[in-house]
Amino acid sequence: MSIGILFLIAVGLSMDAFSLALIYGTLNMQKKYHNLMSLFVGIFHFFMPLLGYFIGKIIFSFLPIQPEIIAGIIFIALAIEMLLSLKKDEPLKLLENIYSICLFAFTVSIDSFSIGIGLGNLTKNMILASLIFSITSGVFTYCGVKLGDILVKKFGNIATLVGAIILLSLGIHYIF
Repeated sequence: MSIGILFLIAVGLSMDAFSLALIYGTLNMQKKYHNLMSLFVGIFHFFMPLLGYFIGKIIFSFLPIQPEIIAGIIFIALAIEMLLSLKKDEPLKLLENIYSICLFAFTVSIDSFSIGIGLGNLTKNMILASLIFSITSGVFTYCGVKLGDILVKKFGNIATLVGAIILLSLGIHYIF
């Protein structure tokens, strides 16, 4: 698998972190949490695919099925999960401590765990893949939180309101 394809997968995996970081950025988080959030998301996006890879090796040693089929099923399931997650109506909680940042990083990195299960059978260099996922997701998270911060400084509470309206519109759109 080429580096370009790994990067495209990394971008796809990073979009949920970017969008949530953008929204958190409009909520006037303390500046120290911007870097911590990006760092933790990057760390989780490094280790979760590796963990998925090792668990995937165990699974494939017991199942007599082609790994490419499992990878395809996982990719399709993740695509459906990402679409369904747009309909969730849960209030945002501010990231106020290291535990909430770890929880945020874990939740936006679960999809990279699933990718690791199937991806290990499609690429020989899981360390490189995990590194690409890590750097990309960390950068996307940082850009999202900074862009949200800029929007709230430029437009004030209107940025938060617009973010909420966009999320509400997407939710309604996907429900109906």
